[in-house]
Amino acid sequence: MAVGGLLLAAGAGRRYGMPKALAVVPGDGELMVQHALRTLRDGQCDPVVVVLGAGAGRAPALPGALVVINKEWRTGMGSSLRAGLAALPPQVDAVVVLLVDTPGITAEAVRRVGAGAKPDTLRVATYGGDGGHPVLLGRDHWAGAAELAVGDVGARPYLARHEVETVPCDDVSDGADLDVPRA
Repeated sequence: MAVGGLLLAAGAGRRYGMPKALAVVPGDGELMVQHALRTLRDGQCDPVVVVLGAGAGRAPALPGALVVINKEWRTGMGSSLRAGLAALPPQVDAVVVLLVDTPGITAEAVRRVGAGAKPDTLRVATYGGDGGHPVLLGRDHWAGAAELAVGDVGARPYLARHEVETVPCDDVSDGADLDVPRA
């Protein structure tokens, strides 16, 4: 089964003060978009779709990624999820969705969530028992997830209505997102 990656990186990062895709990972020196792309690739996702929006013209080259520009990025994460799912090639059976502002997520967490995925699989990583990212959507769920992805929510409404497998990732990853820059 082919498991792709979908990196949502289109937001303006208002609370952050700039598009998070273009921010530097604290203590790393790499841009968040590059770091997250590498995490998906190292987690065995192929292909990887990167959805950009705010600041897309200033984004670095992302070799090997299929870059999609979401012109509707101002409407929220839902439009980015829809654009990314629509861009995935037909050979992809499932996709691991990652947010650009979660630099503590590791390739091992991506591998765990994506392992053995099939078109009917729905999974979320958990941290301390709470759901987080990455999220895996099997192809059978893409249309339903896209339909409910409105405004600044992604797959959350769809996941809430369906049985979802949970994958503990506390031991290999930090699922926290960066809403504001770290000092």
